[in-house]
Amino acid sequence: MADDPTRNISPDDPDAGDEFDALEESDGAQHRRFRLQRDIKRRLDRYLRSRLPGLSRSRLQKLINEGAVTVNRDIPKSSTIVKQGDIVDIIVPPPAIKQIPAEDIPIDVLYEDEHIIVVNKQADLIVHPARSNLHGTLVNALAWHFRHISANGLEALSSVGVDEFRPGIVHRLDKDTTGAIIMAKTDEAHWRLNKQFELRTTQKYYLAIVHGEMRPHSDVIDQPIGKHPTVNEAYAVRHDNTGRDSVTIYRVREVFDGYSLVELELKTGRTHQIRVHLTYLGHPIVSDIIYGGEPLGTPEIETLPHVAGAQPMLTFARMKDEGQRIWKKIGERDDLLIRRPALHAAVLEIEHPVRGGRITFTAPLHNDMAHLIRTLREKRPKSGPLSPPGAAVDLDKIMPTD
Repeated sequence: MADDPTRNISPDDPDAGDEFDALEESDGAQHRRFRLQRDIKRRLDRYLRSRLPGLSRSRLQKLINEGAVTVNRDIPKSSTIVKQGDIVDIIVPPPAIKQIPAEDIPIDVLYEDEHIIVVNKQADLIVHPARSNLHGTLVNALAWHFRHISANGLEALSSVGVDEFRPGIVHRLDKDTTGAIIMAKTDEAHWRLNKQFELRTTQKYYLAIVHGEMRPHSDVIDQPIGKHPTVNEAYAVRHDNTGRDSVTIYRVREVFDGYSLVELELKTGRTHQIRVHLTYLGHPIVSDIIYGGEPLGTPEIETLPHVAGAQPMLTFARMKDEGQRIWKKIGERDDLLIRRPALHAAVLEIEHPVRGGRITFTAPLHNDMAHLIRTLREKRPKSGPLSPPGAAVDLDKIMPTD
């Protein structure tokens, strides 16, 4: 693991008495907060250099200029004098990744300019490399895209790629979740996007196909989420000190006999938030095995299955061995309509990090989930498309053309 910029703070440092908080992490970037206990009257850049020895003064000045640092919630200058009682917030950049192998992995680019790129991520694709695995990720695919496909050949990007290439990932999708994901191509865009996600000024809308006919057709799920108490890979609704505030708005967009197509608006961004919240309501996502969903093929279209996660208010995740047995059977079936959790990041709305102005990206459904919806409409129709108040996803626009 790369060094933590705060790891070498000396207890003998004159500022060591300052209160220090490590706040929420966002894909490698860390939010640090310092509360000054002494009236040191020191320049901001010099103060941060003493608190974050892993970062150079020039790097800190650049972060200040890019808006990654605030003093008492205001945007400062490097020369701003900090004093007793000030609260200094800084987004510490993720460790630089010097080399990312470029791999010819096809990607569907929804939008690209000199500042950002938005991709409709496919299933079975991890977003970024880990030190134990540097291959087969979206970032590897982007490295190939920038190196071999991009027609404008941005010198700024290639310079970052040589000297201190960072993936630019400011949010993630699970390996098997498809849909819209945005990456920053410059440091300025990265920090400004990071701030939008932290302040929750972005809008994210997902589509999921769940077991059961959801009632009411719209509601707010406000339940705290933390690590599952017994299953290492899972999360759960937890009403103890490990649970973190988590809010999801759902809107039913179509009801089938035994299934529902649901639009979900995220107000927080917890790991597995949608999956946990839907299971808590007793409506797990189709084929989301760990959270109690069931595979869906010809037999499940003809006869509704018994759904393990269908009990409301159940903090449920299958044990690993049971999930492995189910996945083994899934591998042996050739009638399945979908082989992953039926969840898609359909719409992403942001403020353009450099030019300003709201901009919305819509990611068409991938073929497996689109085929599943068409099959349910044909074999188990009930309501037809619905448009509850606040619905944001255009169901006609989201379906891929044949």
